[in-house]
Amino acid sequence: MNTEQILEFDKIKEVWLGLALTDAAKEEIRMTQPCLSERELSRRQRETSEARILIEKGGNPPLVSLSGIREYLMTAEKGGCLTPDQLEETGIALVAVMRLKQYLERCQQFQIPLAYYAENLDALEEVKELIALQIRSGRVDDGASRLLKSLRSEIERLKARMQEKADAVMRANKACMSDSFSTVRNGHICIPVKKEYKFKISGSVIDKSSTGSTLFIEPSAVVKLVEELQLMQIDEENEERRILYMLTAMLAEQAETMRQNMKVMEKLDYIFSKGKLSLEYEGTEPEINTDRNIFLKNARHPLMDKAICVPLQFELGKKKDGDIVRGIVITGPNTGGKTVAIKTVALNCMMAQCGLHVAAEEAGICMNSNFLCDIGDGQNLSENLSTFSAHITNVLDILRKVNSDSLVIMDELGSGTDPTEGMGIAIAILEELKKSGALFLVTTHYPEVKQYAEQQKHIVNARMTFDRESLRPLYRMIIGEAGESCALYIAKQLGMPAAMLRNAAKAAYGDKTPGSGNDACGYGIEEGCLVTEETETVLQKESVPKIKKHKKESRKQEEAGKFRLGDSVMVFPDKKIGIVCQPANEKGVLRVQMPDKKIWINHKRLKLHVKAEELYPEDYDFSILFDTVENRKLRHQMGKRHVEGEEILLSDSQ
Repeated sequence: MNTEQILEFDKIKEVWLGLALTDAAKEEIRMTQPCLSERELSRRQRETSEARILIEKGGNPPLVSLSGIREYLMTAEKGGCLTPDQLEETGIALVAVMRLKQYLERCQQFQIPLAYYAENLDALEEVKELIALQIRSGRVDDGASRLLKSLRSEIERLKARMQEKADAVMRANKACMSDSFSTVRNGHICIPVKKEYKFKISGSVIDKSSTGSTLFIEPSAVVKLVEELQLMQIDEENEERRILYMLTAMLAEQAETMRQNMKVMEKLDYIFSKGKLSLEYEGTEPEINTDRNIFLKNARHPLMDKAICVPLQFELGKKKDGDIVRGIVITGPNTGGKTVAIKTVALNCMMAQCGLHVAAEEAGICMNSNFLCDIGDGQNLSENLSTFSAHITNVLDILRKVNSDSLVIMDELGSGTDPTEGMGIAIAILEELKKSGALFLVTTHYPEVKQYAEQQKHIVNARMTFDRESLRPLYRMIIGEAGESCALYIAKQLGMPAAMLRNAAKAAYGDKTPGSGNDACGYGIEEGCLVTEETETVLQKESVPKIKKHKKESRKQEEAGKFRLGDSVMVFPDKKIGIVCQPANEKGVLRVQMPDKKIWINHKRLKLHVKAEELYPEDYDFSILFDTVENRKLRHQMGKRHVEGEEILLSDSQ
């Protein structure tokens, strides 16, 4: 992930691209990088401001896409012939040049330098007017020349005569026709003739119906006029081509001027897209400096909704107690806005250095030689890099590139490993950043890092505020104060029992119990976090679904399971023969059909006499044996429909 993606500048570019019209302007937007020339950056910022003013006072400029115009000019210069559609598109582009020139000339009353780009535009009035007169709706207009108008009139008269001839043949042979109207098939005027009357009508068969019952014949009277029509159409085509070549040649003579027009329009498209973007997020032109200080008043992340975004007050690089502050260590609760805060600063700085306005009420932005970021989980399983490994790899790369003109932002400094060692690494990184002279913003949860920052020159602490009542972050940064993670306080407010809180505090701080801190978010003795036995709470267990284990069959069930429906069995001690009519239950008791009744009997009193498959055919319906006639009839009815008020009962006698 590159810096643009980390800071979400790529998303800013996506919005920006949607505000440009020409392909050249869009490509320039994609290629836009932070400017390293103070003079050039000042010019870019001035252009953005001027574009925004012109849009606010004069409305959006009449720009068009200009897609394909360069290819048309190349064709014209090579001696080719442009199509009516291509000439018409070129004419539209020339109209756009004229309208843009007029727009800029009107805006010159505001005394904005950008408006004087009008002097660099040439609408090529003669070419534009000639194209507009001779090309309309994608074709050469009838009025393009006297000859063309005359030829097209003659062609229409000849087509009318041909239609009259066809209609006359139809009227004279009504019985032979399958329809009352003539038609055009393959460019020929045809009459619909029934197949059986094919030889009665003089003419050429051009087509037939899908069924073959109708033939479409071009009458001989019409055929005689076809050759005359074709000659006229050739003359028409030649005259059209002459006009197209003439217009193309005129355009070729003015190709260089047209290219200059396009360059100016594309440049203006790029500049005005910056002005539109500034209006989109209500941006402000920043003051650019090389003094290595950043000032933001009521800044916000440009991609966040302004209505819900908490404005950020930020300052870095100014003197404090005689020392220039180059680094800020930000602490506060999770989801408290630390990451958003540092990204807001870096993103606005990058936008400013690309010639864009910043999302702030006021801003002073220093130029940076590079933007170095370590944000997010860089875990890469394909390269077998853990979160910590990826983090350190990125940090080392940053330390190799950092210099006194760099802006560095790092999130969760030293995280992803043993806390003690992570804290040590975090402090070591801060030492290197301090030595480099770069401006840097880092976030951390390590209290030792906060203590380190308090003791160092050129580094200050900052905290993100937290609402104790709602347990929600307030997303406001206060520079000069260290914050707390608020983890124990939040856990307490959410119902964690006091015993667990005491264990957590002891594990985290030993015998030293933390106080309320600057944000009153510590463990909170003063706030009654350590409760008495009377108010002691315990975790209330909730019922949860249980795992249903498969109950293994007992040996009794296994033995009873040997007997199947229909098996002939011997019942002891009487040694009477019966038939199994119901398999064994969980107690190993089966139901057996005796000669006069059905009985329940333990499997131990039974001995297999003859297996069911030896007595009965496959898929035998045992209900014939074990059910009454009434029950079988009722089952049959129920299989087809619901039988109200009926039920099947089994008794021992059945």
